[in-house]
Amino acid sequence: MAKKDSKKRKRGASSQDEASDDDGRKVVSAVGAEQQEDDGSSSEQDEDGIITSKPFASFGLHETLLSSIASLKWENATKIQASSIPPALEGRDVIGLAETGSGKTGAFSIPVLNYLLEKPQRSVFAVILAPTRELAFQIHEVVAALGSGMGASSVCVVGGVDMASQAIALARNPHVVVATPGRLLDHLQNTKGFHLRQIKYLVLDEADRMLSMDFEREINEILEVIPDHEGGRRTMLFSATMTSKVEKLQRASLVDPVRVEVSTKFQTPKKLLQSYLFIPAKYKDCYLTYLINEHAGQSILVFGATCNNVQRLALMLRNLGFPAICLHGQMSQPKRLGALTKFKAGGRDIMICTDVASRGLDIPSVDVVINFDLPGHGKDYIHRVGRTARAGRSGKAIAMVTQYDVEVYQRLEHLLGQRLPEYKLAEEEVLLLLERVNDAQRLATRELKEQISTRDGNRKGRKTREGMATRMARRR
Repeated sequence: MAKKDSKKRKRGASSQDEASDDDGRKVVSAVGAEQQEDDGSSSEQDEDGIITSKPFASFGLHETLLSSIASLKWENATKIQASSIPPALEGRDVIGLAETGSGKTGAFSIPVLNYLLEKPQRSVFAVILAPTRELAFQIHEVVAALGSGMGASSVCVVGGVDMASQAIALARNPHVVVATPGRLLDHLQNTKGFHLRQIKYLVLDEADRMLSMDFEREINEILEVIPDHEGGRRTMLFSATMTSKVEKLQRASLVDPVRVEVSTKFQTPKKLLQSYLFIPAKYKDCYLTYLINEHAGQSILVFGATCNNVQRLALMLRNLGFPAICLHGQMSQPKRLGALTKFKAGGRDIMICTDVASRGLDIPSVDVVINFDLPGHGKDYIHRVGRTARAGRSGKAIAMVTQYDVEVYQRLEHLLGQRLPEYKLAEEEVLLLLERVNDAQRLATRELKEQISTRDGNRKGRKTREGMATRMARRR
């Protein structure tokens, strides 16, 4: 994953300007501008300003960690890494504000592991919280890869996986626990012997999304059972946006933080080619099929609004001969991971998904993002299209707009601050596919109904068995 992404990184330059914000915190702003070196020459700058010319060796990291970084083919730090790693190494709490795909995972993983080399301990050393299971697994993979050369162990603790096996892994006292807030709290309350009373680092990744998903109560309960700043805990909070809830969380969990911003506004990647396609709603599936066929051989992400519609579209495309898989919240965790792994490895070119895949996931090979259903909020659109055109590469995003989506689309253009060009297609060519698409639609709808019926039947059977077991236990 990380290896693929880093091979195509470009070199660039970054400068840091220090100032103070209104409440006296130190603010570090990473500016993608040409930096004058000591000898008066200008360093090279990449076109999108994501990668700097600063090598990781310049941070004074341990040689063991530098070897691990080199093994991942990471050469120069990204802007968020170059701005946040130095204050974190000094022991400061850090707030990092950066757009998706900016290298935030490395920005918090490297200081955590470097501090672990300085102050090794046998109990849990760091906890990293993420809003979704997929993002948690991805962070775990990066931490495990960076920590492999120094003997640092990492465990991923998320819902949808057997708690007993997780409890066994936690009993081995891993150095880093990557978790979703709800499942971590479950273990803190129910797993005997598991505690976080000695942790030295707490990291909150994608904090704005975590709080928008109503994890505030879980996070507050976790904060109550871990050491505070006086007890030696350092905290790093990363977010794409600074909402009022994130500010409240920052005040509750961070002390005198350094605030790092590498993006002054919420924006799409600079090398992203965006367009919209205005179509009649009744031919929406047909237009999607045409777009998929037109971009055959490329890696395509299609975003839908609901789990059932995502499942239906994947079935329809498979009936038409396209290698499509789906990813949504009603799938079991092994199936979700399997689908994501297949897509990232290139085993499938097309993934139909809900917003569960819109943020944080590092899928470096995405060429095209199609918004089959427009999101209700413009910021969700930006996170979706951020799956492509990552780390300086180009990409394409197409928004499918029907007569019922005009108001939503106008709000989206207002947020983007620009009018997108129209993606023109000849309707007569598209409708040549209509008969085949209609047949595939009918078959997909029937298959989906059978799957839902089987799933509901299994749930009822499981509830019946659990109820019988409860009644038998009461009789005893």
